Amino acid sequence: MTVTQAAPAIIRRYFELAGRPDSEDYVALFAEDAVVEDESNEYRGIEAIRAWRRAVPLVSYEITDVEDTPAGTVVTATITGDFPGSPFAGLRYRFSDYDDTAIRQLRIAP
Repeated sequence: MTVTQAAPAIIRRYFELAGRPDSEDYVALFAEDAVVEDESNEYRGIEAIRAWRRAVPLVSYEITDVEDTPAGTVVTATITGDFPGSPFAGLRYRFSDYDDTAIRQLRIAP
């Protein structure tokens, strides 16, 4: 499954760029004051998000579900890459604060 056309454009763009080597296009998806939570760590602001992005291994994504909820959009994926436990199924990307121009809050968790 791919991120369907029904998913907001910024979320489709996130998954287009997330599997590529670190790029300014990926970081540009986030608002200056954005917050990303991954593996129980919180990254606030563009510089922290840039550093986090550089530190995590590059992975590929197989989208298994996209759900719009009152709290935002949840994309479930299987990720595959150079990390212990790969592939990992059921990882959820919760985009809880975003608009057409920027992601302000993203939580990545099983």
